[in-house]
Amino acid sequence: MQAFLKGPASISTKPVAAKEKSAAGSSGEGKRTKPIPWVEKYRPKNVDEVAFQDEVVAVLKKSLEGADLPNLLFYGPPGTGKTSTILAAARELFGPDLFRQRVLELNASDERGIQVIREKVKAFAQLTASGSRSDGKMCPPFKIVILDEADSMTSAAQAALRRTMEKESKTTRFCLICNYISRIIEPLTSRCSKFRFKPLSDSIQQQRLLDVSEKEHVKISDEAVSYLVNVSEGDLRKAITFLQSATRLMGGKEITEKIITEIAGVIPKETIDELLLGCQSGSFEKLETLAKNLINEGFAVAQLVNQLHDTIVESEDYSDKQKSAIVEKLAEVDKCLADGADEFLQLMSLCALVMQQLTQNT
Repeated sequence: MQAFLKGPASISTKPVAAKEKSAAGSSGEGKRTKPIPWVEKYRPKNVDEVAFQDEVVAVLKKSLEGADLPNLLFYGPPGTGKTSTILAAARELFGPDLFRQRVLELNASDERGIQVIREKVKAFAQLTASGSRSDGKMCPPFKIVILDEADSMTSAAQAALRRTMEKESKTTRFCLICNYISRIIEPLTSRCSKFRFKPLSDSIQQQRLLDVSEKEHVKISDEAVSYLVNVSEGDLRKAITFLQSATRLMGGKEITEKIITEIAGVIPKETIDELLLGCQSGSFEKLETLAKNLINEGFAVAQLVNQLHDTIVESEDYSDKQKSAIVEKLAEVDKCLADGADEFLQLMSLCALVMQQLTQNT
């Protein structure tokens, strides 16, 4: 009886195993063709691929040659390559095999209060680094802790980090990454080598975007590339994301300035000119209608504040006194919007002051 039961069981396992194998194979194939966001796809794989940040790259290359690294503090605007640079350097130092064991990356999305610094970071820092690379290259005897968006850490968490940085200096290097260095406490900045990441130049951004367009077979005019660079304001990550969004929207057709304007949420120049004309008219009812239309069309008032600032400052139609009053109000409105104020009320407040400034001398 048992032999009878064993027989079919042994037979039935074979096709199941075959099915599992085929399922695994198909899932593997699916993974290979899985689409990746272009920002990740074209992220620098080594330090040499990092664009425009020559001083940082030079220092890191020297460090890589000697396989030694100081504690680092990278600061600068978003999308300039801070995280990409340290990840590329870590990959070159440790190789693909040891990278996961030797690097601890904590982002703003992770819990990074004082408790995490005391427990998780301290425990990782106290581990001894050993092992050799599979490719035979020299492997440094330390680990790297990357604290991305470090300016959003509490002062208490930053203070808890001070002693760990000194105590575990033999086995661990820290890399703090932030947008605003003023939000990092002084004792931490004095323990690190500071590097400022500059906004990428227009020519570098254009070159990168053209390279990505060529590799992805995207049709885009030179004017559209220039406009894309202008809209992204030195943020290459934003520029590549806009390019990918525009490509998906057009489905193989040529990308134009108009498409990028729509994708980026930029307010057309005609709309801003119309709003300024409404302010000059002196009619509050007309101004209210224009403001409501702007909100109803889905434009962000924060975007309007940025564009209006450039328009007012660069214009020769207004006196210095008018410009200073309007720009001061723009700063106030920007602060209120950041604090979560109502967009329509802030827009009306701004327009009322602009109208006052433009009509009091006429």
